[in-house]
Amino acid sequence: MTPPSLPDLGRRGEGWFVIQVVLLGAVAFAGSLGPAWSGTARAVGVAVGLVLIGLGGLLAVRGTLDLRQHLTPFPKPVDGARLVDTGAYRLARHPIYGGLILGAFGWALVSASIPALVAAVALALFLRLKSGREEAWLADRFEAYDAYRARTRRFVPWLY
Repeated sequence: MTPPSLPDLGRRGEGWFVIQVVLLGAVAFAGSLGPAWSGTARAVGVAVGLVLIGLGGLLAVRGTLDLRQHLTPFPKPVDGARLVDTGAYRLARHPIYGGLILGAFGWALVSASIPALVAAVALALFLRLKSGREEAWLADRFEAYDAYRARTRRFVPWLY
């Protein structure tokens, strides 16, 4: 039931994780290539960026804690996993990814780096694809996943 456009990239999706780590590194490094703007725009960017980093951190940490023993860096669920739809997962299907996205955009704003913004966009697009691969595996594993998907946002509660 896997769409042909979303390859497994390993038995558990290990390749997806490797690409994610590379993109996160690119976001971090690209922040050193700023600042591209200054003055009031920089001050506002720092303030908004810090809020995004904080919210992203909370979302990712809460998602990690809610998964407990079911946590894996790979998109294929661990053997014996159960569908988690409480805590952060009541509000977003992929809160850890959502937290990473918010944090990446926050870092790009704090560092005032256009390359970091570009890398954050690339990370967001990549995590959209990775979450699609993950959701195919989750739908195959859990009968209730389609109903959960229909009622729950993908990454960020109340937004997306």
